[in-house]
Amino acid sequence: MSIILDHVNYIYSKGTSDEVKALDDVSFEIPDGDFLGLIGHTGSGKSTLVQHLDGLLKASSGSIYFNGEDIYDRDYDMKALRGKVGLVFQYPEHQLFEEDVFKDVCFGPKNLGLSQKDTELAAYRALKDVKLPDELFYVSPFELSGGQKRRVALAGVLAMKPEVLVLDEPTAGLDPEGRNEILGLIKELHDKQGITIVLVSHSMDDVAEYADHIVVMDKGKVFMNGTPKEIFSHASKLETIGLSAPGVTYIMRRLKRAGFDVDTTAITVKEAADSIIRAVNHA
Repeated sequence: MSIILDHVNYIYSKGTSDEVKALDDVSFEIPDGDFLGLIGHTGSGKSTLVQHLDGLLKASSGSIYFNGEDIYDRDYDMKALRGKVGLVFQYPEHQLFEEDVFKDVCFGPKNLGLSQKDTELAAYRALKDVKLPDELFYVSPFELSGGQKRRVALAGVLAMKPEVLVLDEPTAGLDPEGRNEILGLIKELHDKQGITIVLVSHSMDDVAEYADHIVVMDKGKVFMNGTPKEIFSHASKLETIGLSAPGVTYIMRRLKRAGFDVDTTAITVKEAADSIIRAVNHA
């Protein structure tokens, strides 16, 4: 099944002098098992949009369907939805509050009504899924590094066994090694467990590398919607709203202008490297 947003609008401070339309007639589908990259400049509506997916915010108008059901129906089980659509915030400190890591990760499944045994088993499995070392299970989450906190926050959501995992800038503030570890972990969860991923990111390189499908937001509207190849083939259009193509795309275009027979549609480092090798071998 899928998530469908149907003409969704959201207005902050509606009816006041501070009224702001954060989402403007947003419609698109997130297919089951998709890896969606959600991109746009600051203030484009990305974070507001993802908070609608698990019902944290309610649309001012429009509908959202999860597995064919309208989440705004009066008798819809919103608590069950939040167990199926897990949201990991940009700053893990916002989701960590217990005295040790294991208790923190137990919080979600316990609130879903699982027994103590099943809660602890779910927490243990989630911590193993995010590859947190066992010796850190019973330390304060606030003693951890930034990357370790991200893993714990992610484990806290995974312990509820979500069908959809929504990550709002999960690598913000991490060094390159930490960023690659977190993104690799997310990709592994997608590939091995079939979890639908919604990745909010400012990094064009990251979404080009990992996403199957990209939605570009601008001023609360869907500006573009397509595959990474389709989206990044329109670099000049993206530049009009302050975005760009991945760095390798510009490098390949420079090489082409310099006379090298390379693929200017390359959007990942691997694609670029393979194309350059082929060009050199045929030179």
